[in-house]
Amino acid sequence: MVKNLYIASLEPNSGKLVVTLGIMEMLSSRVDRLGFFRTIINHAPEKDNHFQLINKRLNLSLNLEQMYGVSHDQARAWIAAGEERRLFREIVARFKQAEANCDFLLCEGPDITHLSDAFDYDISIRIARELGTPAIYVSSGLDASVQELIENVRVAKKTFDNLNCGLLAVMVNRVSDDIMEEARQALKKQCTTDIPISLLPVVDSLTRPTMREIVTNLRAERFAGPESGLKRTVGKIKVAAMGPSNFLEYIEHNDLVITSGDRPDIILATLGAITSKNFPSAVGMILTGGLSPAPSIIRLLEGIDQLPIPIYNVQADTYTAAMQAAAVPGRLHPDNPRKIARTLGMFEENVDHAVLEEKIRVTPSTIMSPLMFEYSLFERAREEKAHIVLPEGDDDRILRAAEILRLRKVVALTLLGREESIRDRADTLGLKLEGVKFIDPLTTDLREEFAETFLELRKHKGITLDNARDTMSDVSYFGTMMVHKGLADGMVSGAAHTTAHTIRPAFQFIRTPPEVLVVSSVFLMCFDTRVLVYGDCAVNPNPNSEELAEIAISSAQTAQMFGIEPIIAMLSYSSGTSGMGADVELVRKATAIARQRRPDLKIDGPIQYDAAIDATVAAKKMPDSEVAGKATVFIFPDLNTGNNTYKAVQRASGAVAIGPVLQGLNKPVNDLSRGCLVADIINTVAITAIQAHYRVSD
Repeated sequence: MVKNLYIASLEPNSGKLVVTLGIMEMLSSRVDRLGFFRTIINHAPEKDNHFQLINKRLNLSLNLEQMYGVSHDQARAWIAAGEERRLFREIVARFKQAEANCDFLLCEGPDITHLSDAFDYDISIRIARELGTPAIYVSSGLDASVQELIENVRVAKKTFDNLNCGLLAVMVNRVSDDIMEEARQALKKQCTTDIPISLLPVVDSLTRPTMREIVTNLRAERFAGPESGLKRTVGKIKVAAMGPSNFLEYIEHNDLVITSGDRPDIILATLGAITSKNFPSAVGMILTGGLSPAPSIIRLLEGIDQLPIPIYNVQADTYTAAMQAAAVPGRLHPDNPRKIARTLGMFEENVDHAVLEEKIRVTPSTIMSPLMFEYSLFERAREEKAHIVLPEGDDDRILRAAEILRLRKVVALTLLGREESIRDRADTLGLKLEGVKFIDPLTTDLREEFAETFLELRKHKGITLDNARDTMSDVSYFGTMMVHKGLADGMVSGAAHTTAHTIRPAFQFIRTPPEVLVVSSVFLMCFDTRVLVYGDCAVNPNPNSEELAEIAISSAQTAQMFGIEPIIAMLSYSSGTSGMGADVELVRKATAIARQRRPDLKIDGPIQYDAAIDATVAAKKMPDSEVAGKATVFIFPDLNTGNNTYKAVQRASGAVAIGPVLQGLNKPVNDLSRGCLVADIINTVAITAIQAHYRVSD
């Protein structure tokens, strides 16, 4: 079974709490640690009706503070400030923290009824995509025709498809009995899909409010009668404007009677009807206009031992009060067990539990959003507790990244440079660098030790101790030596230095394990719904077949390191046996070498990019390949092709490119682009921390 499920809706008044309650009840007998989560809440968690209902009914493994992402006000503020990504990042983090404490987490998307115009209508589904959860869509059938109902389902499915979000099932709620069978047949005929569609009937008693809901919404004040009567469900609302003799002819069972506070005749007639066997009984009364009955009538009412119904006062006039009461929707409340029981009975009767459970069991999410990947990086990096050195302590981007990395407790950090200057610059930028260590390569005692080590490593090249001292004053060499000697687990540089300047020291004395033929690189390409690996796009200009095979194997190991199943496509301008030529033969030979060295890996080539990534093209060009159409690791035949392709894909698709990530070294050193953003630095540091642990474990 998958670990999570998302309930989404694009329509107001869909009644998705009915679906949430039904699914939670279904799962409760099968899951030990069941959790519930709401992405955006409109009230404080202790006042949230959904939390109260689910918490009271089921034994959840989360407390209230763990059960939501952000408040509506906070979400709106971030959206207004253009910080939607920050909103999604916070929801993802809170969701993953909740998920860690559950065996199964049911997540409810935001209620579109309460969202302001600041939010796009499809935000609920975009949140589901960021979370990577399979989703159930709840559509409203309230007052809808069959054609409208079908169109709502089509729009929802199209939105899910366009956003590449997994849709597990559709439930159409509040469908009129009059069109139920016609709608069922029409959906079966016009919405042909393997996605199960369930129709839930409108249940009149579930849509009606209780007396408590109405008096709460009207801010009415109690005048007389028992508060226990507030639990009763209101049938119809009757405005009593005519005399009691005529009014009594219109009263029905469970009516809420609304009348002016100066109509004692209506008050007494309503109470009399309740005690009479000849008339129906009302559930309550609301007296309007801020008027109270005469003192004699009040004294009369006070003398009755037990008034049968609650009576409340409002300041509004009768018409306004009636309109406001009529607008109050009926909701599920934890203190209404009859309505809850009726809801569960309706859900169980109209939803095929066996089909739904099977869909949940066999439909794991294949979605990995950039934010979810980023979160997983940070969580793994925190676990490793790695120490990373950043040589470019005089770069503002490095300082901003360092603050975030320490605040989020991702890694331990050392910045190279003069501490006083770095701290002055941090103060100017308004940054706090608590917990960050500083080393000045020009003044530290380590410089002499490092120079002697470097001399020993490179004396065959004819260098002197003075040469070695000068070399160790260079921050790239000093930082790399820290990694070599175990004073840091990895290094990230390149924001202000060239790639050659960053990685040359690593080639000179960190070097590669004996079995690795060549150092190479990959970019982790984070698309909306998945992460792919592109290599080599930064280091080797024209690899031969042996080197290309090595790049493929190293890239597969990197993919596994970051939770990506390696399915490797050896790219060329030809697929399978369709093309000839030296370039194709080079890739064909590399594929054979890689297969021989690692028969456990899924590797195929030569193969064109479209056949590697698109299942439809793959079915035509390489129908028997276990890689075609499913590739996750793409090995380019040369640097020119790889570098241009990753940049073209990045710009055309909006993918987030993390890298280059160097692979094949004994210890991790990673290069940054000189145009890198703060987020790029943060991600690369997290990757370096994970690589450090992987190499130690290896």
